[in-house]
Amino acid sequence: MADISNIVKSIQNIMRTDTGVDGDAQRISQLVWMLFLKVFDTKEEEFELEKPNYRSPIPEPLRWRNWAANDEGMTGDDLINFINNDLFPTLKELDVTMDNPYAPLIKGMFADAYNYMKSGTLLRQVVNKLSAIHFDSLSERHLFNDMYERILRDLQSAGNAGEYYTPRAVTEFIVRTVDPKLGEKVFDPACGTGGFLISSINHIMRHGVKTADDRVTLEKTIHGIEKKQLPYMLAMTNLILHDIERPDIRHDNSLIRPLKDITPAERVDCIVANPPFGGTEEPGIENNFPAAYRTRETADLFLLLFIQMLKPRGRAGIVLPDGTLFGDGVTARIKEKLLEECNLHTIVRLPNGIFAPYTDINTNLLFFTKGEPTKEIWYYEQPLPEGYKKYTKTKPVRIDDFAGLSEWWDNRIENELAWKVSIDTIKANNYNLDVKNSHRGEEEHIYTTDEIVEKLHASFLKCDELLVTLKSELK
Repeated sequence: MADISNIVKSIQNIMRTDTGVDGDAQRISQLVWMLFLKVFDTKEEEFELEKPNYRSPIPEPLRWRNWAANDEGMTGDDLINFINNDLFPTLKELDVTMDNPYAPLIKGMFADAYNYMKSGTLLRQVVNKLSAIHFDSLSERHLFNDMYERILRDLQSAGNAGEYYTPRAVTEFIVRTVDPKLGEKVFDPACGTGGFLISSINHIMRHGVKTADDRVTLEKTIHGIEKKQLPYMLAMTNLILHDIERPDIRHDNSLIRPLKDITPAERVDCIVANPPFGGTEEPGIENNFPAAYRTRETADLFLLLFIQMLKPRGRAGIVLPDGTLFGDGVTARIKEKLLEECNLHTIVRLPNGIFAPYTDINTNLLFFTKGEPTKEIWYYEQPLPEGYKKYTKTKPVRIDDFAGLSEWWDNRIENELAWKVSIDTIKANNYNLDVKNSHRGEEEHIYTTDEIVEKLHASFLKCDELLVTLKSELK
Protein backbone atom coordinates (compact mmCIF):
# COMPACT_ATOMS: atom_id res chain seq x y z
CA MET A 1 0.00 0.00 0.00
CA ALA A 2 1.36 3.39 -0.99
CA ASP A 3 2.01 5.96 1.70
CA ILE A 4 -1.37 7.33 2.80
CA SER A 5 -0.11 10.92 2.80
CA ASN A 6 0.74 10.58 -0.88
CA ILE A 7 -2.72 9.17 -1.63
CA VAL A 8 -4.45 12.05 0.15
CA LYS A 9 -2.11 14.53 -1.53
CA SER A 10 -2.87 13.07 -4.97
CA ILE A 11 -6.63 13.25 -4.26
CA GLN A 12 -6.28 16.89 -3.22
CA ASN A 13 -4.28 17.63 -6.38
CA ILE A 14 -7.04 16.12 -8.54
CA MET A 15 -9.63 18.27 -6.77
CA ARG A 16 -7.53 21.41 -7.33
CA THR A 17 -8.08 21.03 -11.06
CA ASP A 18 -11.87 20.92 -10.63
CA THR A 19 -13.54 24.31 -11.14
CA GLY A 20 -16.21 23.64 -8.52
CA VAL A 21 -13.96 23.16 -5.49
CA ASP A 22 -12.68 26.36 -3.91
CA GLY A 23 -10.06 26.14 -1.18
CA ASP A 24 -8.79 23.52 1.25
CA ALA A 25 -11.91 23.49 3.42
CA GLN A 26 -14.13 22.47 0.49
CA ARG A 27 -11.60 19.91 -0.70
CA ILE A 28 -11.51 18.33 2.75
CA SER A 29 -15.31 18.36 3.04
CA GLN A 30 -15.56 16.70 -0.38
CA LEU A 31 -13.10 14.02 0.68
CA VAL A 32 -14.80 13.36 4.03
CA TRP A 33 -18.31 12.48 2.75
CA MET A 34 -16.82 10.04 0.26
CA LEU A 35 -14.55 8.59 2.92
CA PHE A 36 -17.55 8.10 5.22
CA LEU A 37 -19.52 6.19 2.55
CA LYS A 38 -16.55 3.92 1.91
CA VAL A 39 -15.94 3.26 5.62
CA PHE A 40 -19.65 2.62 6.24
CA ASP A 41 -19.76 0.19 3.32
CA THR A 42 -16.81 -1.67 4.85
CA LYS A 43 -18.64 -1.88 8.18
CA GLU A 44 -21.77 -3.10 6.40
CA GLU A 45 -19.78 -6.02 5.00
CA GLU A 46 -19.02 -7.00 8.60
CA PHE A 47 -22.68 -6.51 9.63
CA GLU A 48 -23.80 -8.81 6.80
CA LEU A 49 -21.46 -11.57 7.98
CA GLU A 50 -22.47 -11.21 11.62
CA LYS A 51 -26.19 -10.59 11.11
CA PRO A 52 -27.72 -12.64 8.24
CA ASN A 53 -30.90 -10.52 8.31
CA TYR A 54 -29.07 -7.20 8.06
CA ARG A 55 -30.55 -4.70 5.62
CA SER A 56 -28.80 -1.48 4.62
CA PRO A 57 -30.63 1.82 5.15
CA ILE A 58 -29.07 3.03 1.88
CA PRO A 59 -30.99 2.03 -1.28
CA GLU A 60 -29.05 -0.62 -3.18
CA PRO A 61 -27.99 1.52 -6.20
CA LEU A 62 -26.61 4.18 -3.84
CA ARG A 63 -24.33 1.90 -1.80
CA TRP A 64 -20.61 2.54 -2.33
CA ARG A 65 -20.03 -0.98 -3.62
CA ASN A 66 -22.56 -0.50 -6.42
CA TRP A 67 -21.47 2.82 -7.89
CA ALA A 68 -17.97 3.58 -6.65
CA ALA A 69 -16.04 0.36 -6.14
CA ASN A 70 -16.02 -0.56 -9.84
CA ASP A 71 -13.13 1.23 -11.56
CA GLU A 72 -15.02 1.12 -14.84
CA GLY A 73 -18.26 2.45 -13.34
CA MET A 74 -20.08 5.69 -14.08
CA THR A 75 -18.00 8.71 -15.03
CA GLY A 76 -18.38 12.12 -16.63
CA ASP A 77 -21.83 13.70 -16.73
CA ASP A 78 -23.51 10.43 -15.77
CA LEU A 79 -21.62 10.32 -12.48
CA ILE A 80 -22.22 14.00 -11.63
CA ASN A 81 -25.94 13.65 -12.40
CA PHE A 82 -26.11 10.52 -10.25
CA ILE A 83 -24.37 12.24 -7.30
CA ASN A 84 -26.35 15.49 -7.50
CA ASN A 85 -29.78 14.15 -8.47
CA ASP A 86 -29.92 10.70 -6.86
CA LEU A 87 -27.32 10.14 -4.12
CA PHE A 88 -27.48 13.43 -2.20
CA PRO A 89 -31.26 14.08 -2.40
CA THR A 90 -32.01 10.52 -1.27
CA LEU A 91 -29.55 10.45 1.65
CA LYS A 92 -30.57 13.93 2.83
CA GLU A 93 -34.23 12.82 2.96
CA LEU A 94 -33.70 9.25 4.12
CA ASP A 95 -36.72 7.75 5.88
CA VAL A 96 -35.69 7.62 9.54
CA THR A 97 -38.90 5.83 10.52
CA MET A 98 -37.71 2.64 8.84
CA ASP A 99 -36.75 -0.22 11.13
CA ASN A 100 -33.03 0.47 10.82
CA PRO A 101 -30.94 2.20 13.51
CA TYR A 102 -28.45 3.49 10.95
CA ALA A 103 -30.93 5.55 8.91
CA PRO A 104 -30.79 8.59 11.26
CA LEU A 105 -26.99 8.34 11.27
CA ILE A 106 -26.79 8.47 7.46
CA LYS A 107 -29.34 11.28 7.19
CA GLY A 108 -27.53 13.31 9.84
CA MET A 109 -24.20 12.86 8.10
CA PHE A 110 -25.53 14.26 4.83
CA ALA A 111 -27.84 16.97 6.21
CA ASP A 112 -25.30 19.74 5.55
CA ALA A 113 -22.91 17.94 3.19
CA TYR A 114 -22.40 19.02 -0.42
CA ASN A 115 -20.83 17.80 -3.63
CA TYR A 116 -18.59 20.62 -4.81
CA MET A 117 -17.00 18.86 -7.78
CA LYS A 118 -18.30 19.64 -11.25
CA SER A 119 -16.24 17.26 -13.36
CA GLY A 120 -17.48 13.67 -13.29
CA THR A 121 -14.22 12.53 -14.86
CA LEU A 122 -12.15 14.02 -12.03
CA LEU A 123 -14.63 12.73 -9.45
CA ARG A 124 -14.21 9.21 -10.85
CA GLN A 125 -10.42 9.54 -10.44
CA VAL A 126 -10.88 10.51 -6.77
CA VAL A 127 -13.32 7.66 -6.16
CA ASN A 128 -10.92 5.15 -7.71
CA LYS A 129 -8.07 6.27 -5.44
CA LEU A 130 -10.30 5.93 -2.37
CA SER A 131 -11.51 2.52 -3.52
CA ALA A 132 -7.91 1.32 -3.61
CA ILE A 133 -7.65 1.81 0.17
CA HIS A 134 -8.89 -1.18 2.17
CA PHE A 135 -10.17 -0.79 5.72
CA ASP A 136 -11.50 -4.33 6.01
CA SER A 137 -8.61 -5.91 7.91
CA LEU A 138 -7.27 -5.05 11.33
CA SER A 139 -3.76 -4.77 9.94
CA GLU A 140 -4.84 -2.05 7.53
CA ARG A 141 -7.09 -0.01 9.85
CA HIS A 142 -4.13 2.08 10.89
CA LEU A 143 -4.40 3.53 7.40
CA PHE A 144 -7.48 5.46 8.44
CA ASN A 145 -5.62 6.90 11.43
CA ASP A 146 -2.87 8.02 9.06
CA MET A 147 -5.46 9.54 6.72
CA TYR A 148 -7.23 11.17 9.66
CA GLU A 149 -4.00 12.79 10.86
CA ARG A 150 -3.25 13.99 7.34
CA ILE A 151 -6.72 15.54 7.05
CA LEU A 152 -6.21 17.30 10.39
CA ARG A 153 -2.90 18.72 9.18
CA ASP A 154 -4.65 19.95 6.04
CA LEU A 155 -7.34 21.52 8.22
CA GLN A 156 -4.62 23.37 10.10
CA SER A 157 -3.32 24.70 6.80
CA ALA A 158 -6.86 25.75 5.90
CA GLY A 159 -6.75 28.01 8.95
CA ASN A 160 -9.75 26.73 10.89
CA ALA A 161 -8.51 23.66 12.72
CA GLY A 162 -8.13 25.59 15.98
CA GLU A 163 -11.85 25.23 16.49
CA TYR A 164 -11.78 21.48 16.79
CA TYR A 165 -8.25 20.09 16.95
CA THR A 166 -6.38 19.13 20.12
CA PRO A 167 -2.93 17.50 19.89
CA ARG A 168 -3.17 13.77 20.49
CA ALA A 169 -0.64 13.93 23.33
CA VAL A 170 -2.91 16.36 25.21
CA THR A 171 -6.04 14.24 24.73
CA GLU A 172 -4.12 11.14 25.79
CA PHE A 173 -2.80 12.77 28.95
CA ILE A 174 -6.16 14.21 29.98
CA VAL A 175 -8.01 10.93 29.41
CA ARG A 176 -5.31 8.90 31.15
CA THR A 177 -5.53 11.26 34.15
CA VAL A 178 -9.35 11.40 34.37
CA ASP A 179 -9.28 7.59 33.96
CA PRO A 180 -12.82 6.78 32.72
CA LYS A 181 -13.94 3.27 33.68
CA LEU A 182 -16.15 0.81 31.81
CA GLY A 183 -19.77 1.68 32.52
CA GLU A 184 -19.10 5.36 33.27
CA LYS A 185 -20.69 7.92 30.96
CA VAL A 186 -18.03 9.89 29.08
CA PHE A 187 -19.03 13.17 27.41
CA ASP A 188 -17.43 15.78 25.17
CA PRO A 189 -19.93 18.55 24.34
CA ALA A 190 -17.60 20.16 21.77
CA CYS A 191 -16.08 16.99 20.39
CA GLY A 192 -14.71 18.28 17.08
CA THR A 193 -13.23 15.41 15.13
CA GLY A 194 -13.58 13.05 18.11
CA GLY A 195 -10.06 13.05 19.55
CA PHE A 196 -11.11 12.91 23.22
CA LEU A 197 -13.76 10.26 22.50
CA ILE A 198 -11.30 8.05 20.61
CA SER A 199 -8.74 8.40 23.42
CA SER A 200 -11.46 7.45 25.93
CA ILE A 201 -12.50 4.41 23.88
CA ASN A 202 -8.89 3.23 23.58
CA HIS A 203 -8.26 3.80 27.30
CA ILE A 204 -11.34 1.85 28.40
CA MET A 205 -10.61 -0.91 25.86
CA ARG A 206 -7.13 -1.36 27.35
CA HIS A 207 -8.33 -1.45 30.95
CA GLY A 208 -11.85 -2.81 31.08
CA VAL A 209 -13.28 -4.44 27.94
CA LYS A 210 -13.07 -8.22 28.02
CA THR A 211 -16.36 -9.53 26.56
CA ALA A 212 -18.89 -8.72 23.84
CA ASP A 213 -21.23 -7.37 26.52
CA ASP A 214 -18.46 -5.06 27.74
CA ARG A 215 -18.16 -3.67 24.20
CA VAL A 216 -21.92 -3.01 24.08
CA THR A 217 -21.63 -1.19 27.42
CA LEU A 218 -18.73 0.89 26.11
CA GLU A 219 -20.67 1.90 23.00
CA LYS A 220 -23.63 3.07 25.08
CA THR A 221 -21.52 5.25 27.39
CA ILE A 222 -19.51 7.39 24.92
CA HIS A 223 -21.33 10.62 24.03
CA GLY A 224 -20.46 13.73 22.05
CA ILE A 225 -21.94 16.83 20.44
CA GLU A 226 -20.42 18.82 17.58
CA LYS A 227 -21.76 22.01 16.08
CA LYS A 228 -20.00 22.07 12.70
CA GLN A 229 -20.63 19.66 9.86
CA LEU A 230 -17.08 18.85 8.75
CA PRO A 231 -15.63 17.83 12.13
CA TYR A 232 -18.91 16.05 12.92
CA MET A 233 -18.52 13.87 9.82
CA LEU A 234 -14.89 13.14 10.67
CA ALA A 235 -15.81 12.19 14.24
CA MET A 236 -18.60 9.85 13.11
CA THR A 237 -16.36 8.18 10.55
CA ASN A 238 -13.56 7.80 13.07
CA LEU A 239 -15.78 6.19 15.73
CA ILE A 240 -17.36 3.79 13.23
CA LEU A 241 -13.92 2.63 12.17
CA HIS A 242 -13.06 2.14 15.85
CA ASP A 243 -15.91 -0.40 15.99
CA ILE A 244 -18.47 1.91 17.59
CA GLU A 245 -21.31 0.75 15.36
CA ARG A 246 -23.75 3.51 16.27
CA PRO A 247 -21.80 6.52 17.54
CA ASP A 248 -23.79 8.70 19.91
CA ILE A 249 -22.61 12.01 18.51
CA ARG A 250 -25.19 14.70 17.93
CA HIS A 251 -24.80 17.39 15.27
CA ASP A 252 -25.90 20.35 17.36
CA ASN A 253 -24.80 23.29 19.51
CA SER A 254 -24.41 22.16 23.12
CA LEU A 255 -25.14 25.69 24.36
CA ILE A 256 -28.50 26.08 22.66
CA ARG A 257 -30.41 24.26 25.39
CA PRO A 258 -31.36 26.09 28.63
CA LEU A 259 -29.05 25.02 31.43
CA LYS A 260 -31.96 24.52 33.85
CA ASP A 261 -33.48 21.88 31.56
CA ILE A 262 -30.61 19.43 32.12
CA THR A 263 -31.95 16.67 34.35
CA PRO A 264 -30.01 14.54 36.87
CA ALA A 265 -30.55 11.50 34.63
CA GLU A 266 -28.57 13.20 31.84
CA ARG A 267 -25.53 13.92 33.96
CA VAL A 268 -22.28 12.14 33.26
CA ASP A 269 -19.33 10.64 35.13
CA CYS A 270 -16.51 12.11 33.03
CA ILE A 271 -16.09 15.18 30.85
CA VAL A 272 -12.99 15.44 28.68
CA ALA A 273 -13.03 18.44 26.37
CA ASN A 274 -11.33 21.37 24.71
CA PRO A 275 -14.18 23.86 24.24
CA PRO A 276 -13.86 26.59 21.59
CA PHE A 277 -12.24 29.71 23.02
CA GLY A 278 -11.46 33.21 21.88
CA GLY A 279 -14.86 33.56 20.19
CA THR A 280 -18.39 34.67 20.94
CA GLU A 281 -21.69 32.87 20.59
CA GLU A 282 -24.57 34.06 18.45
CA PRO A 283 -26.93 36.60 20.08
CA GLY A 284 -29.49 35.01 22.39
CA ILE A 285 -27.45 31.95 23.38
CA GLU A 286 -26.57 33.61 26.70
CA ASN A 287 -30.27 33.66 27.61
CA ASN A 288 -30.07 29.88 28.12
CA PHE A 289 -27.99 30.58 31.23
CA PRO A 290 -28.87 32.14 34.61
CA ALA A 291 -28.87 35.95 34.57
CA ALA A 292 -25.84 36.25 36.87
CA TYR A 293 -23.69 34.26 34.44
CA ARG A 294 -24.75 35.60 31.06
CA THR A 295 -21.95 36.23 28.60
CA ARG A 296 -21.27 35.49 24.95
CA GLU A 297 -17.73 34.22 25.64
CA THR A 298 -17.83 30.63 24.43
CA ALA A 299 -15.28 29.16 26.87
CA ASP A 300 -17.11 30.66 29.88
CA LEU A 301 -20.47 29.23 28.78
CA PHE A 302 -18.96 25.79 28.29
CA LEU A 303 -17.45 25.91 31.78
CA LEU A 304 -20.97 26.48 33.16
CA LEU A 305 -22.22 23.56 31.08
CA PHE A 306 -19.48 21.29 32.42
CA ILE A 307 -20.42 22.08 36.01
CA GLN A 308 -24.10 21.38 35.32
CA MET A 309 -23.49 18.17 33.37
CA LEU A 310 -21.33 16.39 35.94
CA LYS A 311 -22.81 13.93 38.41
CA PRO A 312 -21.83 14.22 42.07
CA ARG A 313 -18.25 12.84 42.21
CA GLY A 314 -18.04 13.26 38.44
CA ARG A 315 -14.60 14.15 37.07
CA ALA A 316 -13.48 16.58 34.38
CA GLY A 317 -10.27 17.28 32.50
CA ILE A 318 -10.52 20.28 30.17
CA VAL A 319 -8.46 22.80 28.21
CA LEU A 320 -9.03 26.52 28.90
CA PRO A 321 -7.18 29.68 27.81
CA ASP A 322 -5.50 32.16 30.14
CA GLY A 323 -8.37 34.57 29.44
CA THR A 324 -10.72 32.47 31.55
CA LEU A 325 -8.19 32.25 34.36
CA PHE A 326 -7.67 36.01 34.74
CA GLY A 327 -11.10 37.21 33.56
CA ASP A 328 -13.25 39.25 35.94
CA GLY A 329 -16.92 40.29 35.93
CA VAL A 330 -19.15 37.43 34.77
CA THR A 331 -16.08 35.23 34.28
CA ALA A 332 -15.12 35.71 37.94
CA ARG A 333 -18.64 34.76 39.05
CA ILE A 334 -18.47 31.60 36.94
CA LYS A 335 -15.14 30.68 38.57
CA GLU A 336 -16.66 31.33 42.00
CA LYS A 337 -19.43 28.86 41.13
CA LEU A 338 -16.85 26.33 39.95
CA LEU A 339 -14.85 26.57 43.16
CA GLU A 340 -17.94 26.34 45.38
CA GLU A 341 -19.48 23.33 43.60
CA CYS A 342 -16.35 21.48 42.51
CA ASN A 343 -12.90 20.65 43.81
CA LEU A 344 -10.60 22.27 41.26
CA HIS A 345 -7.60 20.35 42.52
CA THR A 346 -5.10 20.89 39.69
CA ILE A 347 -4.23 23.46 37.02
CA VAL A 348 -1.46 22.58 34.57
CA ARG A 349 0.10 25.65 32.93
CA LEU A 350 1.02 24.57 29.40
CA PRO A 351 4.06 25.98 27.59
CA ASN A 352 3.98 28.07 24.42
CA GLY A 353 3.22 26.50 21.09
CA ILE A 354 1.09 23.54 22.25
CA PHE A 355 -1.50 24.52 19.63
CA ALA A 356 1.01 25.64 17.01
CA PRO A 357 0.82 26.79 14.33
CA TYR A 358 -2.66 28.29 14.43
CA THR A 359 -2.59 30.03 17.83
CA ASP A 360 -0.08 31.16 20.44
CA ILE A 361 -2.73 31.80 23.09
CA ASN A 362 -1.52 30.39 26.40
CA THR A 363 -3.58 27.43 27.55
CA ASN A 364 -4.11 25.38 30.69
CA LEU A 365 -5.43 21.99 31.73
CA LEU A 366 -8.01 22.10 34.54
CA PHE A 367 -8.94 18.99 36.52
CA PHE A 368 -11.89 19.07 38.92
CA THR A 369 -14.37 16.83 40.74
CA LYS A 370 -18.03 17.75 41.28
CA GLY A 371 -19.64 17.79 44.71
CA GLU A 372 -17.18 19.33 47.16
CA PRO A 373 -15.76 22.86 47.37
CA THR A 374 -12.18 23.70 46.51
CA LYS A 375 -9.84 24.14 49.49
CA GLU A 376 -6.59 24.53 47.62
CA ILE A 377 -5.38 24.37 44.03
CA TRP A 378 -2.17 22.72 42.95
CA TYR A 379 -0.40 24.35 40.01
CA TYR A 380 2.13 22.59 37.80
CA GLU A 381 4.15 24.43 35.17
CA GLN A 382 4.66 21.95 32.35
CA PRO A 383 8.19 22.52 31.02
CA LEU A 384 9.31 22.45 27.42
CA PRO A 385 11.60 19.59 26.40
CA GLU A 386 15.28 20.36 26.81
CA GLY A 387 16.55 22.51 23.98
CA TYR A 388 13.09 23.75 22.93
CA LYS A 389 12.12 27.43 23.00
CA LYS A 390 8.53 26.53 22.07
CA TYR A 391 6.57 23.79 20.37
CA THR A 392 6.17 24.16 16.62
CA LYS A 393 4.39 22.43 13.75
CA THR A 394 7.50 20.33 13.10
CA LYS A 395 8.25 19.78 16.81
CA PRO A 396 4.82 19.06 18.36
CA VAL A 397 4.09 17.99 21.91
CA ARG A 398 4.49 14.25 22.63
CA ILE A 399 2.87 12.12 25.32
CA ASP A 400 6.35 11.37 26.74
CA ASP A 401 6.71 15.08 27.51
CA PHE A 402 4.15 14.59 30.31
CA ALA A 403 6.18 11.85 32.05
CA GLY A 404 7.43 14.18 34.80
CA LEU A 405 3.92 15.50 35.46
CA SER A 406 2.53 11.96 35.63
CA GLU A 407 5.22 10.96 38.13
CA TRP A 408 4.48 14.02 40.31
CA TRP A 409 0.68 13.56 40.14
CA ASP A 410 0.37 10.88 42.85
CA ASN A 411 3.22 12.15 45.01
CA ARG A 412 2.70 15.90 45.19
CA ILE A 413 5.41 18.08 46.64
CA GLU A 414 6.23 21.70 45.99
CA ASN A 415 9.24 22.21 43.75
CA GLU A 416 10.43 24.55 41.02
CA LEU A 417 7.55 23.39 38.78
CA ALA A 418 4.78 22.85 41.35
CA TRP A 419 3.11 25.08 43.94
CA LYS A 420 -0.23 25.30 45.71
CA VAL A 421 -2.57 28.18 46.50
CA SER A 422 -5.27 28.27 49.19
CA ILE A 423 -8.88 29.09 48.38
CA ASP A 424 -8.63 32.11 50.71
CA THR A 425 -5.89 33.58 48.52
CA ILE A 426 -7.96 32.92 45.38
CA LYS A 427 -11.01 34.64 46.91
CA ALA A 428 -8.95 37.61 48.06
CA ASN A 429 -7.78 38.08 44.46
CA ASN A 430 -11.36 38.11 43.10
CA TYR A 431 -11.10 34.53 41.82
CA ASN A 432 -8.14 35.24 39.60
CA LEU A 433 -6.74 31.79 38.78
CA ASP A 434 -3.86 33.14 36.68
CA VAL A 435 -1.32 32.43 39.42
CA LYS A 436 2.30 32.56 38.31
CA ASN A 437 4.98 30.16 39.47
CA SER A 438 5.96 31.37 42.94
CA HIS A 439 9.38 29.70 42.62
CA ARG A 440 10.40 31.90 39.72
CA GLY A 441 11.48 35.52 39.90
CA GLU A 442 9.47 38.19 38.14
CA GLU A 443 10.04 37.95 34.41
CA GLU A 444 9.05 40.50 31.81
CA HIS A 445 6.36 38.94 29.65
CA ILE A 446 6.43 39.68 25.93
CA TYR A 447 2.85 39.36 24.73
CA THR A 448 2.15 37.56 21.45
CA THR A 449 -0.32 38.94 18.93
CA ASP A 450 -2.84 36.26 19.94
CA GLU A 451 -2.52 37.19 23.61
CA ILE A 452 -3.04 40.89 22.84
CA VAL A 453 -6.14 40.03 20.80
CA GLU A 454 -7.41 37.80 23.62
CA LYS A 455 -6.98 40.60 26.20
CA LEU A 456 -8.76 43.08 23.90
CA HIS A 457 -11.54 40.54 23.39
CA ALA A 458 -11.93 40.16 27.16
CA SER A 459 -12.06 43.94 27.53
CA PHE A 460 -14.78 44.25 24.89
CA LEU A 461 -16.83 41.57 26.64
CA LYS A 462 -16.43 43.43 29.91
CA CYS A 463 -17.70 46.63 28.22
CA ASP A 464 -20.72 44.73 26.89
CA GLU A 465 -21.50 43.44 30.40
CA LEU A 466 -21.24 46.94 31.88
CA LEU A 467 -23.53 48.37 29.20
CA VAL A 468 -26.14 45.68 29.89
CA THR A 469 -25.96 46.42 33.62
CA LEU A 470 -26.23 50.16 33.01
CA LYS A 471 -29.24 49.79 30.73
CA SER A 472 -30.92 47.56 33.31
CA GLU A 473 -30.35 50.10 36.10
CA LEU A 474 -31.58 53.01 33.96
CA LYS A 475 -34.81 51.13 33.30
